[in-house]
Amino acid sequence: MAETKERRMVKTYLDEVPWGDDTFLQQEEEKSRKERKKLPVGCRNSILYKDIMRIAWPSLVELLLASLASMVDMMMVGDIPVIGDDAISAVSLAAQPKFIFISLIIALNAGVTAAVARARGAGDHELANNTLRQGVLVSLLVCVFGSVAGFVFARPLIHFMANGGLGEEVMAMGVAYLEIQMVGFLTTGLASTYTAALRGTGNSRIPMVYNVVANVVNVIGNYLLINGHMGFPALGVIGASLATVFGQCVALVMALQAIGSGKNYFHVRLMDFFHGFQVDRVIMGRIVKVGLPSLGEQFIMRVGVILFTRQVTALGNPAYATHQICMNIQTLTFMLGQAMAVSSTTLVGQSLGKKRPDMAEHYSSRCSRIGILISMVLGLFFAVFGKYIVALYSDTEAVIQASIPVMVLLGVMQPIQTPQFILSGSLRGAGDTKTTAFITLISVLLLRPVIASFTIPAFGLMGAWYAITADQISRTILVTLLYRSGRWKKIML
Repeated sequence: MAETKERRMVKTYLDEVPWGDDTFLQQEEEKSRKERKKLPVGCRNSILYKDIMRIAWPSLVELLLASLASMVDMMMVGDIPVIGDDAISAVSLAAQPKFIFISLIIALNAGVTAAVARARGAGDHELANNTLRQGVLVSLLVCVFGSVAGFVFARPLIHFMANGGLGEEVMAMGVAYLEIQMVGFLTTGLASTYTAALRGTGNSRIPMVYNVVANVVNVIGNYLLINGHMGFPALGVIGASLATVFGQCVALVMALQAIGSGKNYFHVRLMDFFHGFQVDRVIMGRIVKVGLPSLGEQFIMRVGVILFTRQVTALGNPAYATHQICMNIQTLTFMLGQAMAVSSTTLVGQSLGKKRPDMAEHYSSRCSRIGILISMVLGLFFAVFGKYIVALYSDTEAVIQASIPVMVLLGVMQPIQTPQFILSGSLRGAGDTKTTAFITLISVLLLRPVIASFTIPAFGLMGAWYAITADQISRTILVTLLYRSGRWKKIML
């Protein structure tokens, strides 16, 4: 079994780098910024870029396809006869409350990934296994709580989000969609925890496979259940929600098989929890140390986005439908930064686990370079072809015309927003989630809604996007300053 685990372990140049010690750490701390930019003897840029892309490309494929599946969801929902734009609004209403509960798992997973990456870098295989077990235990508890709370409070949450700007039919569809999502919340949470652990070891291919399969199942389910094909009933928004849950179930089954087989570094089975499994307070503490501030960050972000979304819903349709279509497209642009952040989180965590902060900095800076370059190309594409992409969602001329200036601004935002994703990933890999939570508090919960309160009345829909742009600029500046301070390299887990 040990040989099999070793064969399936993702190798990087970092495995060949000598371990650091206290003397080495002191020498690194005394170096100037110019000296820190020099690569270690024998290391080349091409080697670092190869390691980064080995982890990033499966994550990019996975995240892009997940985002595309979400876009197809929205397009198919928008294709419902007569009520297409209302259906888009209904699904969008349910999205933000749903993300509140998902943020609980995202926060947990930040701790799991960071702790597993440190264990992998330190060469402690059993510690990595135990970290995953503790992560799954917490995930089970969080998912049960989230599922029950989300289902019980689905109606008041949707009515709160509507803010009096949308009709009863739209809100009823939103409630139905959210209730189904909450019933399937357990599958989403557990699968994402397994994904976080695998990424911590550098293995992003396995999550790519099962998440891509899940997205395919989701799209097929949409085709069969939204408008009714091949003898299946036309369930509309309910069909879209059911299709999403079916896909999540498939992802969980495949993740359990991958983790339980012992062929992908880990060997953790569900049966382990029924045979004398115990809570490990030390490991749990490591997960919580990173996860709790991350939870605060995610909660702050969701609250800020909800407050902001309520400001936009007051504009009514078609402005809200236009906004949500553009937000859905923006989600696609986030995938680039998040994929590079996966590499950054993993490699920074493993580097610090091996007491090599110099390698952590080299990997992080090169992740940023790749992300900014690609984001510039992506931004140009959205600015030029934006209205044609929006036309895939809706054939309402008012929606298409209103989206043109928004898509141009979205294109301009690309090289601005990408660095904050990647550098935040580096900070998470180091275990620094407290300061990023504070930055989110400033930019998302305070700055964006306050600016929107002035710009939306003055500029309508564009005012909302001016506020989003200000938020992204402020976050990028603050995260960059935090990263350059270097304090993240001294955090102990």
